[in-house]
Parts: sequence; structure tokens; C-alpha cells
Amino acid sequence: MQKLEKLVIVGGGTAGWICAAALARRFENQLDIRLVESDAIGTIGVGEATIPQIRLLNQVLGLDENEFMKQTMATIKLGIEFCNWGEKGEKYIHTFGDTGLNLGGLNFHHYWLRMNQAGHQSDIWDYCVNAKAAYAGKFDRLDRLGQTPMLGPSHAFHFDAGLYAKFLRNYAEQRGVIRHEGMVQDIVLNGESGDIEKILLQSGEALNGDLFIDCTGFRALLLGQKLGVGYQDWSAMLPCDRAIAIPCARADGPLLPYTRSTAHSAGWQWRIPLQHRTGNGHVYCSEFMSDDEALDVLLSNLDGESLAEPNKIRFTTGRRETFWEKNCIAIGLASGFLEPLESTSIHLIQSNIGKLIEHFPQGGISPALRAEYNRQVIEEFEYIRDFIILHYHVTQRSGDPFWDYCREMTVPDSLRHKIDLFAEAGRFYRSADDLFRPASWLHVMMGQGLFPKTYHPMADDIETTQLDETFDNIKTIINREVDRMATHEAFIAANCAGT
Repeated sequence: MQKLEKLVIVGGGTAGWICAAALARRFENQLDIRLVESDAIGTIGVGEATIPQIRLLNQVLGLDENEFMKQTMATIKLGIEFCNWGEKGEKYIHTFGDTGLNLGGLNFHHYWLRMNQAGHQSDIWDYCVNAKAAYAGKFDRLDRLGQTPMLGPSHAFHFDAGLYAKFLRNYAEQRGVIRHEGMVQDIVLNGESGDIEKILLQSGEALNGDLFIDCTGFRALLLGQKLGVGYQDWSAMLPCDRAIAIPCARADGPLLPYTRSTAHSAGWQWRIPLQHRTGNGHVYCSEFMSDDEALDVLLSNLDGESLAEPNKIRFTTGRRETFWEKNCIAIGLASGFLEPLESTSIHLIQSNIGKLIEHFPQGGISPALRAEYNRQVIEEFEYIRDFIILHYHVTQRSGDPFWDYCREMTVPDSLRHKIDLFAEAGRFYRSADDLFRPASWLHVMMGQGLFPKTYHPMADDIETTQLDETFDNIKTIINREVDRMATHEAFIAANCAGT
């Protein structure tokens, strides 16, 4: 089998340049990597919030975190605050950190449920360092909390997606990736195999390749349009189909180290604080809200003066039937779309390119490798889908037709099982490949009003006085460490202030 030597990435933006940077890092001097993009084609550019897995990508690329933050005007993200999702007027925070400390091999929340049912008045987020630091507007890089086994705050980033793509482009080009400016005119298939043979640009230039990565966004020029791979529509379970994005000036007051998601009558609004501005957007369902009304809702809830014209986006939530067909792999929006409620868009790009590297053919493309790649990516898409549906379905809101629909809609059996298992006795079933840990499911379920009927019987093994003392110690340690932290703004100024 002939070794793959020429790789062509069609499309730039965040997806294209993550692919280029990662492949150049892993296959330096082995692959001829070309990337085609056109300055005339805009990018969606709303993926400004991330989850902690992006730090793994930074480590693979060998990036200095402070320099990365400077170049992308990044801030720290400790979690997402959800407002009006359970009931109107309520809020909770889904953080990246652990809650409490597991005791005797049992998750902390079972002990908290026991104490709560016995009349112990406390908020479960009092035992989460990420939550306490987020609401105090604090941050520091800590591996542990003092000399205890409790982990320090786990963090991700908010950043400017345009600056991030430029940053990665510079990184990739320094490692030999060649960029071709131009629009795709045609895609030529091999008459015998049906594989993509070459890309023809409007300039007349032709790019041959052994493997092609489709990063052409919603159009999916290669995998969808040329190779005819179908699309699985999930809009019955995730009915939002529109978004409007707009940046605004930074608000007065502290620089918050978390994203905010505020539910409105037919969708939700994001707020992402960067060093130099604030990213905003309104995701909504056109069946329950007009475009004009959605824009009015967004503009009336900005912190400061708008800095650009609204960017209006239409989408259908779902995924491609397969992600790797013939010699073409779709990554980013070309592979599917899951709305940015839990900031998973950039993670999926990173995860998929990681899986491609793991399954990269030594010779010709193996059907077995291709099938395993597709299986893993489909599984991850569906795990994330279920977690996002959870936010809409487990709600106490009533009176808004959109939310009434979401509360009553049919959900996947896989999600139904998780909800029922937790509601009965606080249990979780988690596959090793599920992106979200039990702590994440716990925060969202309890934050939106779903509390288990009871707890695991092992939680009764500890005396009440000992448990009281343990709870008090955990709170004391967390509060002491948060008090010692710098403010988020001071941390940025001292370590990674951009220009």
C-alpha cells in the first residue's frame, strides 16, 4: 500500500488551523500539508469559549499558556453560569471542578444528600473551589488546595476566535504548512475508486492529495456535497435553529472568570468576557420567536456599546451520517453542529483531529481504521448531544410554549436512563468515552431542580458528628485558598495581558 504523503485541508478558520497545527506537530517532515482558504469567505467566529481539554491541545503543540493568552486576548473560564434555566429568577454554575471530596470510595454528593435530608443547611456549590473562586472573581494556578488531596481550580479559556486562528496559522506555517489563497472551483474524483483526486481553484491551480480534510463549514463541500454523505437531523430534540452574534464593549466592573448563559422565552443568550471586549449571542428557535424579536432581545441585554453589525446564523443541529468517507474526513461545522451551550465546538475539532492522528494510516486507507474512527466520533457526538438536551428537558419553567415543548419532548433512551438513574438514587452511569464527568451531570441536574429521592446506603457508614466536621473542614480549606487568590483581573495583568 502506498504511503500517504500529501494532505490537503480545505477551509481555514479555527477548524482548519487546529488541524494544520496538530498534524504539522505530529507529522513534521513526514507529510506535505496544504491548506486552502479564501479571505473572501467569512468564518462563523463565535466559538470563543472552551473547556479544559483545550489545555491538552496546548500541551501537545508545546504552547506557553501565558503567551497563548496574550496573543488571543484570552481570559480564564472556571465554568458556565446558567440563569433562568430551572426556574425564572434562579441561577447555578456548572463548573469544571470537583465538588467536595469523595469519602470511602463514594461520591461526595451522596453524603451531601444525606446531610441535606437530615436538615443540614448548605449549598452543594459551597464545597466546590471552582464555584467559590468564580463568584469571588478570583483565580490562581494551583495543583492542590494546600496540603490536602483536593485539586485546585480546573480552568479553560475565553478567547478571540479570529486571533486564535491567526495564532495557529503562524504556528503551522512555521512548521511547513503551505497556505493557498483561493476559492474552490471543482472537486475531481478518481473514476475507479471514487476517492477525491484533486481540488481545482478558481485561479486554475490544482491541488492533488492522498487525504483531504473538509473544514468548509456548514456547506461541507467535500464530504456532504461531493461525496454525498447524508445528515442526521436532531432538531426535534434540539429545536433551536438560529443564532445572532455580536461583540460589545467591555462592561465596567470586575472581569468575570466564567461564561454566562441566560435563558429567554425561546432560547438563550451567551456572554463571554474577553480582555478587550465581550462576546454575545442569542440562540433561539424560529418556530417560537421571529428574527426581529430575537435581535431586540439580544441588543437590549448587552453590557456595552455594540462593536459590529449582528452576525446572523442559521443551522440544523445534528451530524453527518459518517465523518470519514473514502479519503475525506469532515471536521468542524462540516461534520455536524451542536449549539455552543456547553462550549464543545472547539473541543470536537480538537478531539476529532486527535482521533485522526491515532488512526492515521501507515499505508493506504484501511476500511477498519476508517470504521473505528467513525464509531468513536459518532459516539462522542451522541454523548455531547444528550448532555445538551438535558439542559432543555429538565426544566421547571412553564408558560413559555418553547420551554413547555422542551420539557415534554421525547429524548433519547440513553439520556432517559441517566435521568431516571439519578432521580431514583443519585447514581450515574458513565462510559469511559463520555466527555462530561459525573460532577458536570450533577451540577446541571441539581442546578435545574432534579434532586434524587435518596442516596447510596454507604453514606450512612460515617457518624454524623464526623461528617459535620469533614464538611466544615472542606469549606474552610476552600474559602482559605480562594481568599489567597488574586483577582481574575490582577492575574491577567501580572501574567498574560494582551496588547
